[in-house]
Amino acid sequence: MSFGQDGDGEEAGGKSKATTLLNRRRRPVLDDEPVAWFDSKIRLPVEVLYQKYILELLLRQRPLPPSKDGRHVPLRASHERPLIDERRGQAYISNSIRSSRYTVWDFLPKQLAFQLTRLSNFYFLCVGVPQTIPGLSTTGNYTTILPLMFFVLLTMVKEGYDDWRRHRMDNVENNQTARVLREWNPVSDGKAPERSFSSAMSSVLLSQRHSASQAERNEPEPDQDEDTELHWAQIMWHNIKVGDLVKLRRDEAIPADLVLLYATGENAIAYIETMALDGETNLKSKTAPTPFQTCHSIAGIKNCAAEFVLEDPNRDLYDFNGRATVGDATIPLTLNEVIYRGSILRNTTYAIGLVINTGEECKIRMNANHHPTAKKPRLERYANQVVLTLIVYVVLLSVGLSMGYNMWHSRYEQHAWYLNNAYVGYDEIVIGFLIMFNNVIPLALYVSLEIMKLGQMMMIHSDLEMFDEETNTPMICNTNTILENLGQVSYILSDKTGTLTENIMRFRKMSVAGIAISHRIGAEEGRKSSDGRPLGPSRSGSTRSGTVVGVAQALEGAELRNEKKMHFAVEDVELSTLRAPVNETRRPALSSRRSTSGASTVSTTPQDPGAVTTADLIEYMRSRPTSALAQQARDFILGLALCHTALPETAEDGHIKFQASSPDELALLKAAQDLGFMLIQRSSQSITLIETDSTGREERRTYEVLDVIEFSSKRKRMSIVVRCPDGRIWLLCKGADSVIVPRLQQAALASRKSHEVRRSIQIEREQQRRSAQMEPRNSFGARPSFTIRRGSSMDIRPDPSRTTLDVPKPNREVRKHTRSLDVPGRSMPYPAALDAASVADDGTVFTRCFKHLDEFASEGLRTLLFAHKFIPAAEYSGWKKLYHDATTSLVNRQERIEAAAETIEQGLDLLGASAIEDKLQKGVPETIDKLRRANIKIWMLTGDKRETAINIAHSARICKPESDLFILDVTKGDLEGQMRGVNMEFQTGCLHSVVVIDGQTLAVVEAEVTLKHLFYTLITLVDSVICCRASPAQKAGIVKAIRARIPDALTLAIGDGANDIAMIQASHVGVGISGKEGLQAARVADYSIAQFRFLQRLLLVHGRWNYVRTAKFVLSTFWKEMFIYMAQACYQRQDGYTGTSLYENWSLTVLNTLFTSLCVIVPGIFEQDLKAETLLAVPELYVFGQKNMGLNIRKYLKWMVLATAEGMIIWFVSWAALKLNKFGDNGLFALGDICFSLAILWTNYRLLVLETHYKTIIVGISFLVTVAGWWAWNLLMSGIYSANLSPYDVKYGFTKTFGNDPNWWFALIIVFAILLVMETMYKSLKRYLMVAGVWPRCGLASRVRAAHGSNAEELDVSIWQEMEKDPAVWARLKSLANGERYWGVQDDDLTIGATMSRNDDD
Repeated sequence: MSFGQDGDGEEAGGKSKATTLLNRRRRPVLDDEPVAWFDSKIRLPVEVLYQKYILELLLRQRPLPPSKDGRHVPLRASHERPLIDERRGQAYISNSIRSSRYTVWDFLPKQLAFQLTRLSNFYFLCVGVPQTIPGLSTTGNYTTILPLMFFVLLTMVKEGYDDWRRHRMDNVENNQTARVLREWNPVSDGKAPERSFSSAMSSVLLSQRHSASQAERNEPEPDQDEDTELHWAQIMWHNIKVGDLVKLRRDEAIPADLVLLYATGENAIAYIETMALDGETNLKSKTAPTPFQTCHSIAGIKNCAAEFVLEDPNRDLYDFNGRATVGDATIPLTLNEVIYRGSILRNTTYAIGLVINTGEECKIRMNANHHPTAKKPRLERYANQVVLTLIVYVVLLSVGLSMGYNMWHSRYEQHAWYLNNAYVGYDEIVIGFLIMFNNVIPLALYVSLEIMKLGQMMMIHSDLEMFDEETNTPMICNTNTILENLGQVSYILSDKTGTLTENIMRFRKMSVAGIAISHRIGAEEGRKSSDGRPLGPSRSGSTRSGTVVGVAQALEGAELRNEKKMHFAVEDVELSTLRAPVNETRRPALSSRRSTSGASTVSTTPQDPGAVTTADLIEYMRSRPTSALAQQARDFILGLALCHTALPETAEDGHIKFQASSPDELALLKAAQDLGFMLIQRSSQSITLIETDSTGREERRTYEVLDVIEFSSKRKRMSIVVRCPDGRIWLLCKGADSVIVPRLQQAALASRKSHEVRRSIQIEREQQRRSAQMEPRNSFGARPSFTIRRGSSMDIRPDPSRTTLDVPKPNREVRKHTRSLDVPGRSMPYPAALDAASVADDGTVFTRCFKHLDEFASEGLRTLLFAHKFIPAAEYSGWKKLYHDATTSLVNRQERIEAAAETIEQGLDLLGASAIEDKLQKGVPETIDKLRRANIKIWMLTGDKRETAINIAHSARICKPESDLFILDVTKGDLEGQMRGVNMEFQTGCLHSVVVIDGQTLAVVEAEVTLKHLFYTLITLVDSVICCRASPAQKAGIVKAIRARIPDALTLAIGDGANDIAMIQASHVGVGISGKEGLQAARVADYSIAQFRFLQRLLLVHGRWNYVRTAKFVLSTFWKEMFIYMAQACYQRQDGYTGTSLYENWSLTVLNTLFTSLCVIVPGIFEQDLKAETLLAVPELYVFGQKNMGLNIRKYLKWMVLATAEGMIIWFVSWAALKLNKFGDNGLFALGDICFSLAILWTNYRLLVLETHYKTIIVGISFLVTVAGWWAWNLLMSGIYSANLSPYDVKYGFTKTFGNDPNWWFALIIVFAILLVMETMYKSLKRYLMVAGVWPRCGLASRVRAAHGSNAEELDVSIWQEMEKDPAVWARLKSLANGERYWGVQDDDLTIGATMSRNDDD
């Protein structure tokens, strides 16, 4: 046995990480990421040098080589000294974990490096340092460096606080306790004399929780298994070491990776929940090796001497290699004997294990995303581009003005006697101008941005639409730095269990003898009969009488219908419940590489009044117990109750609860219980049922369990062999249709019928695909929410092909219907379809059953086929010997078991099919539909099996009716050929493509560079990817691959379990759901919501709002600085380019704090360019952020040109007014004050009045406060300013000189009016041209489309704002936002032109 993989995942042979980095730089084409020039020339070489000389040479942090013969861990009751890790030459690492980014020692250097390498901070540092030199600055020495230091310090404190909270979370986990075998030594308890407050609190909470669980189980707390030398001590997790022996009790978490030594279950089996590791809800059975069965007590452990040789720590969750030597015998260790940290012990009283991996070397930690880097907003990239252009502008402006100074010096200054020796050097004048105009890139931008984002976060928190009343859970923002990223998401990568589904399995339908039967008893909680009595027992548990009650109620319901068969049945129902839903999914054909996903046109739903229900079936079985259908139905229901591995538990109140390894088995058992077959007792030898006959009489029956052939991912089926009470030997088998059909007695006929059904359905799918291809599409290929026409027929009409959002509004009416139940000579209390069943016609039964399977799967139900046969005693005896030899074999045991099972699982007869609903969370399909319409690709990454993942993808509408499904499977061979074939299919054209890959195949892909490059290139071309059986590291790897391959795409990962944390941290935006898997993901995610459906509001509404707000905030901030400082630059020609400021220094100092802060902060918090109902009704509007339409170079240049023009207007008109009218005060302060006043007034008016669409009282107050504050500032300055010699004659200037001059005020009003007229004319012209469809921004292609029709996302925001004002359009938008079709207005009543005309009249 070879153990060659090292613990850190490095290349074999201990290759240096520096070498790996260098090789990665030399192979950019085949790697994940196309390496840019900066990465290849600067970043990667620096990383190589840092790794080689700092980490490896100086700090001695070299990569660990693989161990020679694996990790040796002896089994000892106690160890005198810690075990030594041969790779390190010292003790194994501790069991503590750390998810925080910093330590006390590296926080300051790392944060300083991070903050000062940000472009804006680096720029201000370069400006602020020279400014502190005396004589260079005309605006003060510390006006830049001090605010910069304060801002950086504030950001570091915030980051430090966030990391301190991560430390606290780590302490809570590290300070949990477990029972570890220790000598009688007080020190060994691992409890320090003094403990921190967080440690004490975590221990108290954990002890309280443990005490509560103990009380629920009614188990004594003291452990009776003690010894004179050893005892089971409560030890904190961080003190557990490799080689320790841990005793676990039921429902306790696993503290480290263990080898199972003993378990109290039958045959030493322990049941483990691995949901936090792989997301699977099925319990895994782990078996303790036979030689260690004596390790059930301390005495047994002391007498057992063994040595374990194990593989080095690695990330692989689905494979394990090792061996154990006990005496002279050596036994293999596989995944079946190992329990990983993060798992939970279930259905087992207690278990004992040996610690083999601790801390960061545990599987769950090696799959974690260690110390993720801080996330940055995507808009920062574009803001940095703007900053770079402004830096170039400031440098060029400073150089140009300095050249102007040299020209003025040569022409005038050197000839003026009063300016002798006043010449300033060229370098000094350049630096002076750089300092003067450095506020064109305002430091206040980043301070105001933090304030604005804090306000945005509060606005999201206050949205009650994202508050879950059922769980009393609000939406929580764990970070406010990337709020605008919510408006630019292109990819959503979602977990399945607990994220899309509720992990609640319900038995919904079955197919018996070719009849589809709906199950309503116990499946629909709260459902009542017409007389108000509940139909079916409670799901919480049932007593024995509960079974009788369930059947009796079903019979009463049938009798009630029989009594009223001659009358009209009057039901008060909702139309929406009577309307069959549009089926958009199907069961995929897994046997082919490519299959088509679609809806079945023949569907029988539980809401159909003509559907056969289990209540009808029970009544039929009571009326005709000897019929063939009744016998087959009884065998099928009995199969539900027998073919499983679940265990019943009887509580003190008499209720029976089932402990099953999967929720599917639990759903089948509850269905059997509802139908009269309740499991009450099970052991390894027998199963006892209480069966209720047709008269309601209970009978206790015991079936002897002869053999159980368990389910495996390879077999895809499970079988049980029982001896019936009448002595017959009965084989029951359940599994996927692909494995059951070939094993039927009529396999050839069944296969032919299956092929015919699939072919007919395939034809229907192809017709649907062609129909879908003919439908109109929007600019990114999706169905449009609106089709907009211009010209004489500019109608705004919903797309008639759209079905997902056009659901009629529920209304209640009295509906009358009849059912013919009469047969000549007999009064039937059940549907006639039951009498028409063709039990003996195998061909008909197969055809109908396979159609039912497809219909069930099209509704997102999980299907299983049940088959059976009776085995002669002689045949069973021969097979039993073969099976016994296989189960006791020490070589290839599993293969031999499967071969033996293959021989007995042949010649079966079909019993029927079951359909279980893996219940989706409320609103999941509608949410995914809207997100897809918003040009967002939804992928599903799950640890569940392939068939389950595909079914959920269909029911959640990740797979659409016209989807092409491509399955990549390494077991089929030629993986490269499969991927190239899929690529060729893309070239032929796919309307919607979905690629399915499992974790094993993905591991093979990642191991080969060529396959890796081909796969990650392929998945960027598809619409959706379903990755099943994926480990946390693989999930994170896919997220990173998308980020690397599509740099412009922004990813969002959403999940609810610990296994989702890695991908949540690796994505641009991480969303956690506070679901049933716990709060692990919700704690570390950027945002936390209670239900998946809230994601549509979080992205489509708040995401867009925050993107628009932040983009406009950045543009407005740069615009106002360019606008205000343009007059400053123009004035330099009048003062000889000497750097004299046009504006008074104190006013300039408080400009961004007092007079131009509210005009950018308030819209940044409260602006809503479109209403929430509009954004939800028309998801296509979300592409505004995806295409960076709010902040781009083109839009930025437009705003800068506008700022330049308006700044020049202020300066030249004010200067002309001064020359012509001669203000009462002709000094510099009077001229500067009118320019400054105009700048403040126009800035606030334009940003708060003209540019803000959502005007609230806060906006009005902000405008009035700012304007009044400016005039109050003038009065204050005029009164308190000292009358010293200065270019600025401020004292009494505003109150007694120019402030009393009407010409000064007239000039101010004229300039303001010119700016207002220009802005109004521009907006009116733009609005007119947009309505006509000839606005220059549209371009030629858009203008051609405008003649025939436009898409919703192509309309300008201003047009949507006008349409919101029209009552008819607004009513339609509101109805669509609620998922309804609005019927109050005819489609051709409205046009864009008419809408705007009515708004103008209003």
